[in-house]
Amino acid sequence: MGLARLTTSHIESLGREGDSCGTALRSRDLSDPATRGLVLRISPQRKRAWLFRYKWHGRPVRLALGAYPSISLADARRLAHEFADFIQRGIDPRQARDQKRPVRAQHLALVGTEDKHSVEFLAREYMDRHVRKRQKRPDYVDRILKTDVLPKWIGRDARTIKAREVVELIDKVVDRGSPIMANHVAHVLGQMFKFGIQRAIVEDSPVKLLYRPGGKERSRERVLSEAELRAFLHHRFDACRFALMPHVLMILLLTLQRRGELALAQWKDIDFKAGTWTIPASHSKNGRGHTIGLGDWSVREFQVLKRMSKGSRYVLPNLDGSGPIDPKYITRSVARCLKRFRKVGIKPFTPHDLRRTGRTGLARLGVSKDVAERVLNHAREGMEGVYDVHDYLEEKHAALRTWEGYLSALQGNQLVVPYASASADTVEENDQLHKSPFERS
Repeated sequence: MGLARLTTSHIESLGREGDSCGTALRSRDLSDPATRGLVLRISPQRKRAWLFRYKWHGRPVRLALGAYPSISLADARRLAHEFADFIQRGIDPRQARDQKRPVRAQHLALVGTEDKHSVEFLAREYMDRHVRKRQKRPDYVDRILKTDVLPKWIGRDARTIKAREVVELIDKVVDRGSPIMANHVAHVLGQMFKFGIQRAIVEDSPVKLLYRPGGKERSRERVLSEAELRAFLHHRFDACRFALMPHVLMILLLTLQRRGELALAQWKDIDFKAGTWTIPASHSKNGRGHTIGLGDWSVREFQVLKRMSKGSRYVLPNLDGSGPIDPKYITRSVARCLKRFRKVGIKPFTPHDLRRTGRTGLARLGVSKDVAERVLNHAREGMEGVYDVHDYLEEKHAALRTWEGYLSALQGNQLVVPYASASADTVEENDQLHKSPFERS
């Protein structure tokens, strides 16, 4: 390493023909005694570039600053001083350099994990020791960390994160038009730093929020009207772009189960002879499996999907049949068809809105709240959830038959099956039942 003080004239001379460095057979590094860590590299072709050398957690790092003369001596010294200041504050200069560059999520777990106090180490420990063990679908948390947290704080010592930095990070999520995601990011950060305190990775949490940064989240109230349901039943094949989707949406509407439960279903879960669909606990959002009875219409829809699955063990297989489709495929497919649905009189909706529509319909068709909630497999609270282990299969089957009868009436003017006598062989006519459940008080 040369020890001569670097000056602009000296650097210019190093790039001329015949200088001592220009005839070297390999690159040569010249340090700047005036600036610790600053190095000028001269290649055999007399090209000059700036490097900043430092150690991060005991490992040597060389950071490229740029080529000379695009980066002048004064600029290189200024950058070197800035990076030295970052190091003093516990920030890896690579993080400062890459602040405006997109960071690939697949590489995030590979950076800085040898440091037991780095943000990456904290995130990895939080995912592996807490989230993956306690949450059924940890991918959502993993995606938040890799998208909104790690790219901003990569290389940081988690102990140096300040409360103001948390606020600024979350504000950026709000400012990009994602207030609900900002709430989720805040929640994940709060949980992660609490975990870090428990694991002695950090001593305190910088997440000190008094309220949700994205504001109060309103529950969706979208319910399809009777006119929209009738339009859906008559025009679903025209409105959907893909042959699979009318049957998928019809099953969701008939059974009132979640999109994820249908996406993950296997044919072993469907008993055509008994007319049942068993949803295992591993597929259920609340971790409680249950079985529902299928009406004739539901069975026919599943039979169509059986033929379309082409021998796969999954009800909705992916392209090569090796696994199930991503549940988000169903939501995205509906979103792409909203203009077509609008043309037939149906306002924008999501697959989950079909479930809410059915739950509202069950209530207005006279199905008790207790049974309707069990159809949807909502978690029961308190002592009831502990002691009432009856499966309510017959009651759920009767409720769904009533709902299916109502939908059949909308599509073909058939008689609605009253819930009170849904299991009887005969059905008494009742003028009140011919009215829409959305019109009855």
